[in-house]
Amino acid sequence: MTIKEFYEKIGGDYAQVEERLPSTELIEKFVVKFQSDGSYLQLCETMEKGQAEDAFRAAHTLKSVCGNLSFIRLYESASQLTELLRNEMGEIPEEAFKIMEDVKKNYELVTDTVRKFIESAK
Repeated sequence: MTIKEFYEKIGGDYAQVEERLPSTELIEKFVVKFQSDGSYLQLCETMEKGQAEDAFRAAHTLKSVCGNLSFIRLYESASQLTELLRNEMGEIPEEAFKIMEDVKKNYELVTDTVRKFIESAK
C-alpha cells in the first residue's frame, strides 16, 4: 500500500498534508508515529471517568494531531467532540458519548490502516 492509498482508505487528504510536510518520507514517518500518540487513550479514560475538562483537552489534542496529518474523518469527529466539551466543567453531555462512538470508529480505521501500511512496507 502506498501512502496515497493509505490516505484514500482513511478518508484523509494527501494533497493537504503534502503542502504541510515537505517529503513523502516525512509524511510516512509521522503516519507511523501516530500510533504512539496517547491523546486517544487519554480521551477514552477521561470520558469513562466523566472528567469533562480533561476529556476536552485530550479531544483537542487528538483533533490537532489529526488536523496536522490531514486525517479528515477523524479530525472532523474529534473536532465535533472538542466543541461539545468546550467550557464543560460538570458532567459530560450525553451527546458527547454518541460523538465519541464516531471518534472511536474513525480512530480504529486509521490505526488499523496504519498497521496495514506498515505491513505492506516490509
